[in-house]
Amino acid sequence: MRAVLSLVSGALFGAGLHVSGMTDTSRVRGFLDIAGHWDPTLAFVMGGAILPMLLAWRMTRGRVPLAGGAFPSPPANTLNRPLVFGSILFGIGWGLVGLCPGPAIASISYGGWPGAVFLVAMLAGMWAVPPLRRMLDRQASHA
Repeated sequence: MRAVLSLVSGALFGAGLHVSGMTDTSRVRGFLDIAGHWDPTLAFVMGGAILPMLLAWRMTRGRVPLAGGAFPSPPANTLNRPLVFGSILFGIGWGLVGLCPGPAIASISYGGWPGAVFLVAMLAGMWAVPPLRRMLDRQASHA
């Protein structure tokens, strides 16, 4: 049952990304181009995602998911080095390519070889970060 709910949720999320234009790299780059032909439509998409999530966090307090397990804890409200570094890397990738992880996966079916190259690079980066972070943490603790 959990796998079916995950599949349906993922398909709904992917469809929402397509409908909202989040898989259109030129639209995303247009949103990030505040000095040129700025496209504000993705601000509404983000607002349309943030508001329901805010309600969902409020509604899940003290509840148990229907498919079992537990709801994740709300994220911490602290700024730290990994958050800042990760945000910078995410922003650079999003600005250069116009995709982030969700839309990259949603666009696999029609992205062609550039989408596949981005997906492979994204997965390689996700694989490389944990050992790199451990190394940087060790260096920071010895300094």
